[in-house]
Amino acid sequence: MSQIKKHFRTCNLCEAMCGLVIEHQGNQIVSIKGDPEDPFSQGHICPKAVALQDLHQDPDRLRKPVKKVNGRWKEIAWPEAYDLVTNGIKEVQQKYGNDAVALYQGNPSVHNMGSMLYGPAFARSLKTRNKFSASSVDQLPHHVVSQHMFGHLMMIPVPDIDRTHYLLMLGANPMVSNGSLMTCGGFPRRLKALQDRGGKMVVIDPRYSETAAKAHKHLFIKPGTDALLLLEMVKTLIQDGMEPPEKLLGMTQGWQQLLDLVKLLPEDLCPNTGIDKASAQQLAREFAAAETAVCYGRMGVSTQPHGSLVQWLIHILNLITGNFDQPGGAMFTKPAVDIAKALGKNGTERKQGRFASRIRQLPEFFGELPVAALLEEIITPGEGQIKALITSAGNPVLSTPQGHDLGEALKTLEFQVAIDIYINETTRHAQVILPPTTGLETDHYDLAFHTFAVRDFTKFSTALIKPADDTQHDWQIFKTLTHRLDSIGRKKGRWWQRAFVRWSTPRRLLDLALRFGPYGQLNSWKPGGLTLSRLRSKPHGIDLGALKPCLPARLFTNNKCIQLVPDFISLDITKLLSYGQAENSQLLLIGRRQLRSNNSWMHNIPRLMKGAERCTLLMNPRDAASRHLQHGQKVQVTSRVGSIPITLEISEQMMPGVVSIPHGWGHQTTETLSVAQSHGGSSINDLTDTLELDGPSGNAAFSGIRVEVE
Repeated sequence: MSQIKKHFRTCNLCEAMCGLVIEHQGNQIVSIKGDPEDPFSQGHICPKAVALQDLHQDPDRLRKPVKKVNGRWKEIAWPEAYDLVTNGIKEVQQKYGNDAVALYQGNPSVHNMGSMLYGPAFARSLKTRNKFSASSVDQLPHHVVSQHMFGHLMMIPVPDIDRTHYLLMLGANPMVSNGSLMTCGGFPRRLKALQDRGGKMVVIDPRYSETAAKAHKHLFIKPGTDALLLLEMVKTLIQDGMEPPEKLLGMTQGWQQLLDLVKLLPEDLCPNTGIDKASAQQLAREFAAAETAVCYGRMGVSTQPHGSLVQWLIHILNLITGNFDQPGGAMFTKPAVDIAKALGKNGTERKQGRFASRIRQLPEFFGELPVAALLEEIITPGEGQIKALITSAGNPVLSTPQGHDLGEALKTLEFQVAIDIYINETTRHAQVILPPTTGLETDHYDLAFHTFAVRDFTKFSTALIKPADDTQHDWQIFKTLTHRLDSIGRKKGRWWQRAFVRWSTPRRLLDLALRFGPYGQLNSWKPGGLTLSRLRSKPHGIDLGALKPCLPARLFTNNKCIQLVPDFISLDITKLLSYGQAENSQLLLIGRRQLRSNNSWMHNIPRLMKGAERCTLLMNPRDAASRHLQHGQKVQVTSRVGSIPITLEISEQMMPGVVSIPHGWGHQTTETLSVAQSHGGSSINDLTDTLELDGPSGNAAFSGIRVEVE
């Protein structure tokens, strides 16, 4: 028997970047534990990481390409699979035009170095405007506001949680997520350190979440009204005479415009929030008086009708209190691979509204249309109608609004292909599925999430398990398809571009990025500069230090100033002030995240599915009593667009008038996906509405959907 060895890597299942130590004998996993020598996560681990071995060994996972023959799946060789895909795309585009082919890229794409490096070239090779991704059901308000205020969509400030004394959190649950657009491996440890130094955490949420249970204070708020609360707080501080410190004020533009806007606000903005004005004012003054403070808002406030307004107000609150670009406040990272700089001009130009969706004229952002438009673009006849769909690492039937209707629409497509390891609720409609290697079979470097980490840090993980013969990495799939599509009657690139594509691999590209990065050998021209070789010699990663003030140098705006009042603000405030409330018989629906769930997948992993049923409807006892409902009974939840059955869980966690369903459930067993029916659950996105959007960004508004329960 071979000797037990240790392998060190970063978990790639979520944003937390937790370090792992994996004991193995050859390809046999003995144990997976948190790595105490990882300088970022310091030993933290969650149940999903332990299940990485189950994911690798999963009998449901596809390992070879399959095509559908007479309604059944048949394994085929890679050359045949590539021929089917390229010919299918070519036929649809020749018949209907390039825009008849749509692309959807799911959340795991951004957790994968190969997809991040080679996916964009594949998307460009399709020559279609109909590109969609999970970003527009998740985080677009962050990017749109950063584009307007700081000049770049990737310039998203993160809380300096390790040095703050007051953490104000809206619509986030990092006790479960370990941060989102605040990469924070080991959040419980960091929170304890904050509290040990006398600091406080205040949570604003319609649910008494796992994070709220650890907070100094929790306040219930009605879904969709976070912007009203923040406006009241900003108004209070400005009326108290507060303004940013001179240094910070000197690098802003629009201060007087902000003052004029505040003067036009109503006397009391809080009546519909569930938080009274006096409490909002006290919260504002407490925040301003703290030694250091930072406000942070995430999924619950990003996915609502005024998500962009909320993100703007969070930045304004941090700015006017002097808690911006300062230790303990909201700060920018200096990652070893600087994506913002790498995107350069593409990231600094205002990439919004160059074109729009066909039916509702929803504007694109950075080359993508809001995925809430996908359904109507498939089912509405006319020039430009989507006739073919390519999905990559995504399951939009469970992850996007009106998922059931989208599933029905997929049946009408002339061609569908998936780059995916599973047959799921979306890919089951495809004619061809190309499965890449995954997890432990791949090298890993977090190109995106080092950019949003609460501490500068860098780490590269080599593949642990050699992939089986006749398998392909995702970057090889994208590279092959890109080459084939670019070779079909299209102008080829210059010789050096073609040579570069043939030469490139993820490791070579990463090495170049590290060398030219802020710590790299070719940037500083100093001995010991960062290279991939040096990084590989540090299997636990390299700590690059606490976040540092970097403004105005780090700003991407032409005048090196923060633009305080983006163009869309006044109009969106007007809409906010007329924001409607639920009728007496209706409840407001929100989602929730669970520690042992990973969006819409991994629910077929037995060790993650142990215990009580988790896809339940949470409801306050008062609301249940008024409807004569009992804990544990099946209820029917109905919205404007759909209806689902689900088990009722009565809980004081919920604010009266608000109910919650976890995201990502609603699985159906197929001939190859053995999800037990008892774990299938119901999909919250059979209730969410494609017409409910955040106006400035086009992000789907999942929070605050009006429903009835009976």
